[in-house]
Amino acid sequence: MLNIITGAVSLGLLWSVMALGVYLTFRVLDYADMTVDGSIVTGAAIAAKLLVSGVNPVLATMAAFFGGMAAGVVTGLLHTKLKIPAILSGILSQIGLYSINIKIMGKPNTTLLKVETIFSMFTQSKQAVLICGGITAVAFVVLLYMFLSTSMGSALRATGNNEKMANAMGINIDSMKILGLALGNGLVAFSGALIAQSQGYADMGMGQGSIVIGLASVIIGEVLYHRTSMLGKLSAVLIGAVTYRIIIALVIDMGMDPLDLKLFTAITVTVALSMPRIKNYLFAKLNTLKKHTNANRSIKVLEKEGKRV
Repeated sequence: MLNIITGAVSLGLLWSVMALGVYLTFRVLDYADMTVDGSIVTGAAIAAKLLVSGVNPVLATMAAFFGGMAAGVVTGLLHTKLKIPAILSGILSQIGLYSINIKIMGKPNTTLLKVETIFSMFTQSKQAVLICGGITAVAFVVLLYMFLSTSMGSALRATGNNEKMANAMGINIDSMKILGLALGNGLVAFSGALIAQSQGYADMGMGQGSIVIGLASVIIGEVLYHRTSMLGKLSAVLIGAVTYRIIIALVIDMGMDPLDLKLFTAITVTVALSMPRIKNYLFAKLNTLKKHTNANRSIKVLEKEGKRV
């Protein structure tokens, strides 16, 4: 059981970087970006190709980050300059990335066995993924917090909160959207590069359902660790990603068919998104019940007083 939990935490920390990218576009920028399913594979493909070619693991991973940023820029340009709807622009980029990712690797998958990775480069410990993943995840939380605290980061947040108000304040809305999408997909691609190095291969199918996994991590984190500060919100994403992976590991250990995981994830996200409405409904019912109870008590008291008189 301990090994299962440790493995889930390690994988959750790697996926948390992707979840931070989803949070940046979905929550901060208020943009439903579907590019994620393609850009995570782009990061894995770029890193795998460079690592097999003998490039330094750190440089290969950074190249993956910039590759993801390029994908985000394309999505941003489709939306802001060509006025294509947000969801459709992400879908178009995702479809295009499928062919690009195959061309990058030259085949549907690339193995990284016996290739030096960023994990083996820094430590030979069995817990290399846990250590490096933890350091990387915390570092990105701090860096994102510092960025979002700057004037440019505040402009990005203002764009997501209210475009018209941000535009009235002189903020270039289009530039902020492109910047947010670039950074978000850069983080997603960076996560893809780390995941590929952790599992020992890059594969075209590893990105399927990534956007749902990212949303699940974000929402679970918000439900479990609700905070109002930006640092607290970013930390909640990290906690949510790790928690989601632990849940998945436990349900598989309990006998769930791995083919049912996507259905399980979809149900989890649906329930998490519905939690505010469910809470409001339950509170309303509880208040109504209390009012009826108090009214009945008052009637009984009045009846007793009437009998005494």
